[in-house]
Amino acid sequence: MTDKRRKVRCSARAGRGADAPEQKTGLQKNDVLEFKIEDLSSEGLGIGHYEGLAVFVKDTVIGDVVRAKVMSCKKNLAFARVEEILESSPDRVEPRCPIARPCGGCQIQMMDYAAQLAFKEERVRSVLSRIGGFDQETIGRVFEPVLGMEEPWRYRNKAQFPIGKDREGGIIAGFYAGRTHSIIPCEDCLLGIEENREILSIILEHMRSMQIEPYDESTGTGLVRHVFTRKADATGQIMTVLVVNGKKLPGERELCSKLQAIPGMTAIILNENTQRTNVILGKEERVLWGQPYIEDLIGDIRFRISAHSFFQVNPAQTRKLYGKALEFASLTGTERVWDLYCGIGTISLFLARSAGRVRGVEIVPEAIDDARENARLNGITNAEFFVGKAEEVVPREYGRDGEKADVIVVDPPRKGCDETLLQTMASMAPERIVYVSCDPATLARDLKFLCANGYELKRVQPCDMFGHSVHVETVVLMERVHD
Repeated sequence: MTDKRRKVRCSARAGRGADAPEQKTGLQKNDVLEFKIEDLSSEGLGIGHYEGLAVFVKDTVIGDVVRAKVMSCKKNLAFARVEEILESSPDRVEPRCPIARPCGGCQIQMMDYAAQLAFKEERVRSVLSRIGGFDQETIGRVFEPVLGMEEPWRYRNKAQFPIGKDREGGIIAGFYAGRTHSIIPCEDCLLGIEENREILSIILEHMRSMQIEPYDESTGTGLVRHVFTRKADATGQIMTVLVVNGKKLPGERELCSKLQAIPGMTAIILNENTQRTNVILGKEERVLWGQPYIEDLIGDIRFRISAHSFFQVNPAQTRKLYGKALEFASLTGTERVWDLYCGIGTISLFLARSAGRVRGVEIVPEAIDDARENARLNGITNAEFFVGKAEEVVPREYGRDGEKADVIVVDPPRKGCDETLLQTMASMAPERIVYVSCDPATLARDLKFLCANGYELKRVQPCDMFGHSVHVETVVLMERVHD
């Protein structure tokens, strides 16, 4: 009989990861290994090696020596669970949050913040080389140090708390454990605004007193699904959205009278979501008290933000990020600019103050409504907005009128840009392309395409928008190569 608790001592073997030739290691589920963590994955899992096999371990830091139990084995990799930290990395710190380990939000809170920034810098450098095909000399020439936060706590201006029950049947709010829909109770995320604690306390107590049931995903029954909050950094205005599996909430007036007493409360909204879906917000909503939006400022530009609006969650870093985008665009007042995936017009309106004309494209109709209203609020008349997919709108407009662009700014979702869009961008031949990315891998892929189609990589600026997570934003400047 195989001993499922056999201990295997192994040392790190650099360069023999998931791409190494398959070998018969004899590794089995429940084996206990001791090894050093050499790297982190894009999901924040520590990576060590055993006989050419990459072993991924949650809750570890580069430099940790761990004892870990193998939970599953695949062809070229394995997943293990930490049983003991034998030797702590110099970069390991005690997480401030008591639920940092089970919660799926902060993958690297146990890593010193300076080390987090170094990891994010290296991650961007690595994918530029590995996926983008850029050589180290080029990367070294164009790369700029990551823009970190002065204070990597309480920076999130938006939160989404699922509502459910604990094992004893008590009503709870919190966050989903990693890769599950099991709720970890938490009413005060240390990355979020302090008002969340009071908002949730009032809502949960109201549900208990009125015997309102939380939504049950497995049965589709129950009423309250999520509590969604936003706070405007510059104005202090707060929005609370109750997402319900229905059209009404018992005791709406009583609940609003308590919530509106919270300083800054400006909008209390009931959002209807009766679909069996993981999408948080439904399409229909009703204002219970106040107004259907809050307003915030980035610089001197005022933005109107609805529940469905995309708005960056980190105000301080957003100012740095957009400042870099504007710097890279190098506008003089006459340029024709396209802003693709423009959301509610945040970057568009920044650019419009220094450009001749800006055209923004966004697939969400409500966001475009907000963008047009934001332009009106700020007296900006040289910005025009289109509803639709960027990969459809830009080729259509370019083909129809031979629309040209001097500068294109693109801020796509994690999947990056559609190749049709990239080809159209190259065909429009702007002098500069400013690419704002939330995923280094798809960024590197798209930069490779643009460099093969007439552009040169000039500047790369990582920016930490999401401290204690593995995510990193990057602003890149591409310039057209002239024959």
